[in-house]
Amino acid sequence: MYRGEFFPAPLTRRSTLRAAACGGLATFMGLPVRALMAKDGQGGTRRPAKADSVILLWMNGGMSHLDTLDPKPGTAVAGEFAAIRTSVDGVAIGEILPTVASQLHHATIVRSILGESNNHEPAKHHLLTSYAPVRELVHPSLGSIVAHQVERLDDLPAFVSVGGGEPPSAGYLGQAAEAYFIGEPGKPDPTIALPEGITRVRSQRRLEVLENLNGRFAVPGGLVDAVGGSYAAAVGLMRSPALAAFDLGAEPAVVREAYGDTEFGRGCLLARRLVEQGVRFVQVNFGDFDTHSGNFRTMRGLGAIMDPAIGTLLRDLASSGRLDRTLVLLMTEFGRTPDINEGTGRDHHDDVFSVLVAGGGFKRGFVLGSSDSEGREVAERPVRIADLHATIVDQLGIDPDRLVDTHLGRKIKLIDDGTVLKDMLT
Repeated sequence: MYRGEFFPAPLTRRSTLRAAACGGLATFMGLPVRALMAKDGQGGTRRPAKADSVILLWMNGGMSHLDTLDPKPGTAVAGEFAAIRTSVDGVAIGEILPTVASQLHHATIVRSILGESNNHEPAKHHLLTSYAPVRELVHPSLGSIVAHQVERLDDLPAFVSVGGGEPPSAGYLGQAAEAYFIGEPGKPDPTIALPEGITRVRSQRRLEVLENLNGRFAVPGGLVDAVGGSYAAAVGLMRSPALAAFDLGAEPAVVREAYGDTEFGRGCLLARRLVEQGVRFVQVNFGDFDTHSGNFRTMRGLGAIMDPAIGTLLRDLASSGRLDRTLVLLMTEFGRTPDINEGTGRDHHDDVFSVLVAGGGFKRGFVLGSSDSEGREVAERPVRIADLHATIVDQLGIDPDRLVDTHLGRKIKLIDDGTVLKDMLT
């Protein structure tokens, strides 16, 4: 995603794990130094964190705000779906989200997000990084920022991306902030097992040989140290009892059924288990909400998958008390047009759309801002994307104005100029 000529495809934890299992060095040959080096800047945390971890539920393709979080019942733009009551007095959402409606007292809806692009890739980049894309620089995603800034716990990766293909880039933050990718939640990852014919003893001997070779030309803080750190993290994960967090079979059948026997349902259940084990950021990717035709038929099908998973995730985190320290975000790149086209579809619409935020010091049972009567424009309390990002990282104890180095030889803020939204915090 916008890696451009300055950043080839980064070294991933998946490739690191595979190389560590074999004990080989060839995996790393030919990679540029900058793909492995994370650079620290200046600054630090501003205050004690109100949240320890984040679960980002990414709705790919541009989810219709009018059919989900910001319905307009009784208007010409309402379409086929009714608005239903929620657990928050006076607040209604789309009928395809009944389980979410029952748990809305745990969450805040922001109905006044201002986008800056109605094209998928630029909008996705903006929502995930807080920055509009530029050719000269790859901005890190929110998950990479959290992985880079918040202390890692246990042997599990700090940032895990579930489903949806290639995870977002860590950009100038380097290898240490890259996501560990899980393609199919609930299935064993072959890269965390030794290859056939390679015993643990044999693998350990290979690693010792590699360490001796590296020691002959290592420079403190250089490329060899970066690679060594990747190997150490990979081996630690392969041998860690924390790997049990990936085993969804350990959950009772009734719990698995509540999330739904779908990839997204399993992804949300996995996300809950991972943050319980100390993973700092989990991004679960879902769907194709690009409903230019057949919007209502498609949204009904997508709603049947997303609703039980999201609602059950909120319920479980709240009932265990973990929602107090876990941020749950439901985001997408933009909304959809109020006007319904000739193919019963809705087109791209970035003038106003909605997100949902729960836990981690955010108000519960709250709505911030509003769109106009037809969901075309912001009516009250406009919220910029950078404001939302600044608020999220601030709750994690990260200074949104912190400066870090880039390969361009200049410092840049972790978050684009944004203002913390104090009126949505407890």
